[in-house]
Amino acid sequence: MKNAFKFGFLGLALSVAFAACNTTTSESEETADSLSTEIEAQVDSVTDSIDSIGEAAIDSLDSLAN
Repeated sequence: MKNAFKFGFLGLALSVAFAACNTTTSESEETADSLSTEIEAQVDSVTDSIDSIGEAAIDSLDSLAN
């Protein structure tokens, strides 16, 4: 009976310690989300720049053809 209580308290202590150490995942998830948002914004910006350069090149080729 004594051993059952000892193992019970050991299990409780380990689960509390694990729960206390597990709180950093929400911070890392928030960091990953903000990093993902920033990457998407940069990709959209580069895509818009490439589109505008492509449109300018097409316009200049059209003006040369006429």
